[in-house]
Amino acid sequence: MPVRVGVVLSGCGVFDGSEIHEAVSILVALDKRGAQIICMAPSVACDATNHLTRSPIGQKRNVLEESARIARGNIRDMATVKSEELDALVFPGGFGAAKNLSNFASAGPGCTVNPQVERLVSEMAKAGKPVGLACIAPVLAARVLGKEGRKPKVTIGSDKATADAISAMNAQHQVTGPVDICVDEANRLVTTPCYMNNVGPWVVFQGADKMVEQVLRMAQAR
Repeated sequence: MPVRVGVVLSGCGVFDGSEIHEAVSILVALDKRGAQIICMAPSVACDATNHLTRSPIGQKRNVLEESARIARGNIRDMATVKSEELDALVFPGGFGAAKNLSNFASAGPGCTVNPQVERLVSEMAKAGKPVGLACIAPVLAARVLGKEGRKPKVTIGSDKATADAISAMNAQHQVTGPVDICVDEANRLVTTPCYMNNVGPWVVFQGADKMVEQVLRMAQAR
């Protein structure tokens, strides 16, 4: 029976949603290993960004509808997904993780996390099911599990400001290289920096691939 992996998307495009290279790298890595992929996103509004100018365009878009672009339409509203349906959960990065799945981009360590994201991350942790997070997305686990007193260990690479914010959320930061992963066995977390570094798509894929490999290994070992 294939491992059932939820992939949480936050829109389509690095500046207002999921980072596309990271999302595709994760999907390819999962598909290569025969996982059953369940794409999902919260149905909430987000501020759209012109990716050419990197400026807001003054329009609202729906995160679920935008995420459907990456999922080729095969996607579910996160509110309908139960942790019992999943063996593992994975988050690509992109500013959507810090703007749409949480407000970390504006509130820093005092951020709040989307209720559906918080619910699933918390439920997966309580069930001992692995969660993988790429790029800036580890701040979600830091906030949710840090608030629960679990002292999660994650990496976003080596960016000091973000690492300090993670520490302020009652979590631990581990410095890692661009293609390395951080494994928190106690909390069943696997994290990798991806585009938190100034790297290209091949480096991003290598980190994402390692993260997926470890997440699936942990899911199969339960």
